[in-house]
Amino acid sequence: MTILDEIIAHKKIEVAQAKQHVSAKELEFSPYFSRTCLSAKEFICNPQKSGIIAEHKRKSPSKGIINDNCTVVDVVEGYESAGASCISVLTDEHYFGGTNSDLLIARNRVHIPLLRKEFIIDEYQIIEAKSIGADFILLIATCLDKQQIHSFAELAKSLGLEVLLEVHTKEELDVYSPHIGIVGVNNRNLKDFSVDIQRSIELLPYIPTDVVKISESGLHTAHDVLTLKNAGFQGFLMGENFMKQQNPGIACTEFAKQISSI
Repeated sequence: MTILDEIIAHKKIEVAQAKQHVSAKELEFSPYFSRTCLSAKEFICNPQKSGIIAEHKRKSPSKGIINDNCTVVDVVEGYESAGASCISVLTDEHYFGGTNSDLLIARNRVHIPLLRKEFIIDEYQIIEAKSIGADFILLIATCLDKQQIHSFAELAKSLGLEVLLEVHTKEELDVYSPHIGIVGVNNRNLKDFSVDIQRSIELLPYIPTDVVKISESGLHTAHDVLTLKNAGFQGFLMGENFMKQQNPGIACTEFAKQISSI
């Protein structure tokens, strides 16, 4: 069993328990449920922004503890001040140390789109994402089949949420649905956690031309980002590079300056 298999098995138990605690119908009474979502696509493509989707992530299965000292408020406000286009918030607790409360806190402090970074395997989690103030959600192709991707993306769109479809191979692009407006290439193989940013370059020609294109993971230098931007990517999801620093917001600010100065 790979770590991804383990995560998905654990997630199924989590979701079943969450449904028993709060029904999907009850989630619709959240004050955020009627909120109009911000468009991640618009923010990512805004030339006044950096194109960076900066991530709040305390730990990961491959790296262990990354940063459990900074508060959510300090991190997300720092990211917004740095000119990040969007913020990704991990809500998986068991493997990544995140919670739904992290996203709720972020929603109350910043005014840019928030991605609920989660292993979504059930429609319940999409309704939950809307109820906690997310603007867009992640659907991971390797975890879902084509029909699930289509129905999940359709539900998200009906709720006003945008969808980021994450792929790692050319074959995974076969699950693409017209309800999806953002496609991300994860340079990290979720089965063995190896990383290679050339994965983004290799898959770029196969990504639908009318979607916003994101490169995810393994981006460490301004040169990495500029190479990918010149290739045709508009967004860059980065977490560990900032979170491993004492002040992630300052790290993001300095990185954005490096990009603009080259």
